[in-house]
Amino acid sequence: MASLGVRLDPIPYINFEDSIGLAQLAESLGYDMIWVPEGGGSDSITRLAAFAGATSTVRLGTGILPVFARTPGLTAMTALGMDIVSGSRFTLGLGVGHRGSAEGTHGVAFRRPMTRIRETVEVVRKLLQGERVNYEGKMFNVKDGSLGFGGECDVPIYIAALGPQMLELAGELADGVLLNWAAPAYLERALEHLDIGAARAGRDLDEIHVACYIRVAVTPDKNLVRTPLVQQILRYCGMEYYRNFFADTGFPDEAEAIGRYLAEGNRAAAARSVTDEMQGTLAVVGGMEHCRREIQRRRDLGIQMPVIAPFSAGGALNSYRAAIEALAPRDEE
Repeated sequence: MASLGVRLDPIPYINFEDSIGLAQLAESLGYDMIWVPEGGGSDSITRLAAFAGATSTVRLGTGILPVFARTPGLTAMTALGMDIVSGSRFTLGLGVGHRGSAEGTHGVAFRRPMTRIRETVEVVRKLLQGERVNYEGKMFNVKDGSLGFGGECDVPIYIAALGPQMLELAGELADGVLLNWAAPAYLERALEHLDIGAARAGRDLDEIHVACYIRVAVTPDKNLVRTPLVQQILRYCGMEYYRNFFADTGFPDEAEAIGRYLAEGNRAAAARSVTDEMQGTLAVVGGMEHCRREIQRRRDLGIQMPVIAPFSAGGALNSYRAAIEALAPRDEE
């Protein structure tokens, strides 16, 4: 049976009680992993700890913890705690987040993101291996650091990556990579950069597990999903590196227009700039069999774990339940 994950978004998109039910549903239908992002005023760890208590087999991953919001020591302690609470079902997904959140919400300067995530991964891994850590880096200096437990904690570490440098870093350092917005034209280039990073560290590409968020809505009525999908695209286009990503994915004119209109405060014009082709490339929308074929298409391009990321089509809870049920793993896959 092919590996498949699901992303469960934070409050206010799904309330706490409903998210527990969806986690249990995903486990019962054979999903391998539940990924939880941070946002909406909710951290991912609290929700994953609740899922750990309500499930028994499905793996649980942060998708992602931003490294500017936490020190490596706190990140390692969190990973160890989640590994214990979940019965060794936890995966630590890390990413740089974005400047607005780091500097606005957390009051931390968004400096040298590549260096910060590299050093975070290196320190966290040493701490989880039970080492007493002395580490002198460009961002962190750890002296006689320890989690104070005996033995090793084998938590897989994934890096969220979009651009070439971060993809190569993931290939060099991480157990896995978490991609976003699974445009088919992008995936081949992404794997090439993963391979470059892996070769730099003397690794093979098959040593890096590739997961990717795929926006999905299982509905024959595409008009139901246009507005929520366009709003998601606009939200991401508010961040410069995602605008650049959409431009590199084949939509330079749309990305430029959306960015310009958003800067002017003209959200309606920005929404009109999201073309049907852009929507159809960045998300999978349609009936059950169409969605399953499109997910398989992306799997064939090198995604080992497609992670369905449902969005609202006539109500958030119903949309999540419909997608989880319709796209559940089948024995023949």
